[in-house]
Amino acid sequence: MRRSRFTAYVTSLLLAIGVALTGAATAQASQLAAGTGYVALGDSYSSGVGSGSYISSSGDCKRSTKAYPYLWQAAHSPSSFSFLACSGARTGDVMSSQLGTLSSSTGLVSITIGGNDAGFSDVMTTCVLQSESSCLSRIATAKAYVDSTLPGQLDTVYSAISSRAPSAHVVVLGYPRFYKLGGSCLTGLSDTKRAAINGAADYLDSAIAKKAAGHGFTFGDVRSTFTGHEICSGDSWLHSLEWLNIGESYHPTAAGQSGGFLPVLTGSA
Repeated sequence: MRRSRFTAYVTSLLLAIGVALTGAATAQASQLAAGTGYVALGDSYSSGVGSGSYISSSGDCKRSTKAYPYLWQAAHSPSSFSFLACSGARTGDVMSSQLGTLSSSTGLVSITIGGNDAGFSDVMTTCVLQSESSCLSRIATAKAYVDSTLPGQLDTVYSAISSRAPSAHVVVLGYPRFYKLGGSCLTGLSDTKRAAINGAADYLDSAIAKKAAGHGFTFGDVRSTFTGHEICSGDSWLHSLEWLNIGESYHPTAAGQSGGFLPVLTGSA
């Protein structure tokens, strides 16, 4: 091959490679640009109940500026932020009132959901006010619900998120264990009740993690970050029973949001 023809051939080849690489880079950049908004869904553990500094416009949803979604967006400045988590939310509430801002431009979704469906509040009320046998029986009922009904409800929510926000990275955060067994609490629930409640949290987390994985979502396990900061630990990041503000009972404090949930979302996002 003559030098002039060879030079022309090499030049054409390099141009072709350059066009291909530029096209790939452009496509990648487009994908990244297409998904940069953050949408925070879920229940009271995501809205920030128990951490104070509630946003007045959120009303009974009690969204807090100290909740992990708000802290994450303040640190990372997503192109948009939609904070829709709401105190008391169940899977049906997410479906009916929290999915409206999801779109192809959503890059990150976080959610905690399932605890209210499984009867978290009623479990704690029963275990605090009634006998050990009643507590264990109520927990057994909750576990049966987690086995029989909750998986289908989670499937519905997760599928809807994927459908509405196909480019999003979805982080499903779990729930902490509530008690340090053999800890500093001298009164209150028996260790049998505390251990059963912790076991119920593990049971729920396992079911949520399994469903999240099945949808290709990331499960954010907060049990490790809350270890050493459970109720009865001496440095609790969870409210115990709050008689003057029942709604904050057994919810993360501001430290629980910033030290327990936020690092898990940051590491998973």
